[in-house]
Amino acid sequence: MINQQRLSEEFARLAAINSPSLQEGQIAVYLEQRLRALGGEVIYDRAAVATGGEVGNLVARFASTGKEAEPLLLSVHMDTVEPGGQVEPVLNDGLFASAGDTILGADDKAGIAEIIEALEVVREQGIPHGEIELVVTIAEEIGLVGAKNFDFDLIRSRHGYALDTPGIDWMVLRAPGANRLRVEITGRESHAGVAPEMGLSAIQTAALALAEMPLGRIDAETTANIGRIEGGVACNIVPRRVFLEGEARSHDPEKLQRQTELMVDCFERAADAMARQIDGELCRPQLSVEVQPDYPQMAVAENALVVDLARRAAVAAGQDLKVRVGGGGSDANIFNANGIETIILGTGMQHVHSADEQVAVADMAHVARLLVEIIRQA
Repeated sequence: MINQQRLSEEFARLAAINSPSLQEGQIAVYLEQRLRALGGEVIYDRAAVATGGEVGNLVARFASTGKEAEPLLLSVHMDTVEPGGQVEPVLNDGLFASAGDTILGADDKAGIAEIIEALEVVREQGIPHGEIELVVTIAEEIGLVGAKNFDFDLIRSRHGYALDTPGIDWMVLRAPGANRLRVEITGRESHAGVAPEMGLSAIQTAALALAEMPLGRIDAETTANIGRIEGGVACNIVPRRVFLEGEARSHDPEKLQRQTELMVDCFERAADAMARQIDGELCRPQLSVEVQPDYPQMAVAENALVVDLARRAAVAAGQDLKVRVGGGGSDANIFNANGIETIILGTGMQHVHSADEQVAVADMAHVARLLVEIIRQA
């Protein structure tokens, strides 16, 4: 049923197209032509205006044929992380990898190739189906930017599947929500050798905060991280400024709020600890703290329609589909928050966001077969 040669050639074409976030114009042109050739009606939303990107989110609509059913959403993203550039996909013993020091782009081009192959099979075999709405977002890799700016009035689907997680035979029903923290600490600059007592170190303040801040795995539902720190001018200058960026994630909104507040409080206590008299004046490091909701949590019930459909399709395809809890955010978080019940399916990609990224053709065929059954039974 699945044409592995065709699927392999499709993935190779997709992987070779450079498509970093907000520079997806070239791959969008290819996808528009490819999906129209499959019978889809293709339109774009206006996300490019809001994001400054080359193109908006792509929507391809495939009309129902021989069957009355609720519209079905399929979702992938067209952008990839760096290092990209001139990606050269190489196939050895059924396994795709990058020939150079770039990523392969299986995240998320494996998902795109699998959907295209499923649509090819559905058309070839004349499988009756309801309306299919395919959404291919931009700028997912830089914070779900495309999905956050998607025009949801363009689609009618109330349930669907996002193809965007490693491995196969997995469906993710739950994923955490996240807050992003940006903190700027401003102290006092002074010569570190001549008059260190006249300075107030922003870096030391940050170090005090981080030393008492719970980070990493907080509990089974919650994580936290400070992922970026930048500051200082020279080793002989007491640093006046330091900038930190981090995040908190949790499957429990109350825990997310508590962890976020605790991280902010650590910075406040560190600033208090650093306060002292300088030239007869009480000086305390100044804090500028920005907490920005990054994406909401998603939690789809195990008896939801999309879960039941996926399980029935897996049985029909002779596959064993298991439930896994997600640890990251994806476009599915945004779709669920906008009333579209969406779960995440594995695409077979492995070692993503690295030059060691790879995907097996057999795994992509496995996922494409599941998609055909989902479309058939929806």
